[in-house]
Amino acid sequence: MPAAQRYFISIGDLSQARGENAELSFHGISPGSFANTLQSALREPALWQRWKALQPDPDAVDPMLGASDAGAEVSAEQSDLHTEVEVVTTLPHAVVKHRLNLLAGRVWKLHDVRPA
Repeated sequence: MPAAQRYFISIGDLSQARGENAELSFHGISPGSFANTLQSALREPALWQRWKALQPDPDAVDPMLGASDAGAEVSAEQSDLHTEVEVVTTLPHAVVKHRLNLLAGRVWKLHDVRPA
């Protein structure tokens, strides 16, 4: 089992945190709702499965991107004019990045990764 990592992420304006596909994108407005949405996306494969089904050749999609971590934990809080997000998971960076991009687009920034 891979070691858990702690990802420190910031989102400048949570109201702008939207993925390219509205069907898969985050639609809330609060840090708590974003944390819950991302946590579900990391714990369960449902978001990835919906994304995969929308691909031109779903069978060609790398199955490693569909990994999930039932123990993933996400917290988020408003800090001045941005949202600070902390993710603890055993999932590789590529999977975390993919789920973040689906939900929030490219408005997030990874600040640090540390062992959990």
